[in-house]
Amino acid sequence: MRFTLKLILKGDSQKVIPINYQYPLSAAIYKILDSADKAYAAFLHKNGYGKGYKLFTFSDLKGKFKVRGDRMNLLNNMVELTINFHLPEASRKFIEGLFKTQTIVIADKKSKATFEVATILSMRSPWEKEVDDNELVQLYVRPASAIVAAVKKDDGNYTFIAPNDENFIETLTYNWRNKIATLFDEQTAQDALLMMEVDYYPNPYRSRLVTIKANTPEETKIRGFLNFKLKLTAEKRFVDLLINSGAGVYNAQGMGCLEVVEDVVT
Repeated sequence: MRFTLKLILKGDSQKVIPINYQYPLSAAIYKILDSADKAYAAFLHKNGYGKGYKLFTFSDLKGKFKVRGDRMNLLNNMVELTINFHLPEASRKFIEGLFKTQTIVIADKKSKATFEVATILSMRSPWEKEVDDNELVQLYVRPASAIVAAVKKDDGNYTFIAPNDENFIETLTYNWRNKIATLFDEQTAQDALLMMEVDYYPNPYRSRLVTIKANTPEETKIRGFLNFKLKLTAEKRFVDLLINSGAGVYNAQGMGCLEVVEDVVT
């Protein structure tokens, strides 16, 4: 399920956020989710979503900014983002209510911007049809935030893979199967037909370097990629999982958010 949030700066707030805003924004979303009452948390666990809070991702912030060094100065008082969750449909109204009138703080040691959730709009996927969860579907998606395809090396660090690398699709598909195994089971993940193809726009794909936990001992730099399309073929339930939870790694830190493009394969 997808939600579009419009955030308005509080009157006395700074109008500056770190250029590496993804980690503090993720922390703010986690804080809101953690405020869910115990009864709802039990509902999630009972329905197989005990790990569901990690099955979410969010888009890049949309707004008017001027970049100065490692800061982004807001030129007006509003920004927008999309958050995707892989949660039961019965959660939709609850999530809407959970985020309404919340405060979201995006801050690090240098700056702090405080936003209020002005509106939250529940978004239905434009490709949804009256099809069974087990029916094969095809559609195109594109990154709404950079997709990080990575392979862990022996030293624990990652090698980041670009869309033109022959291992890019294999790496994303491997991660997709891991999500299926987590939510369903290993056998379902092994048997799943998952097809993914890269399709380029006229302009080449773009690379983005993002720093997680910037200026701390846990600082990590990750590289993701934008400005291309992916053609997906799989059972509807598996496509839903990928769109709702994100492609690649670091999804809960705002990487790999997907949006459906208009040219849906029929």
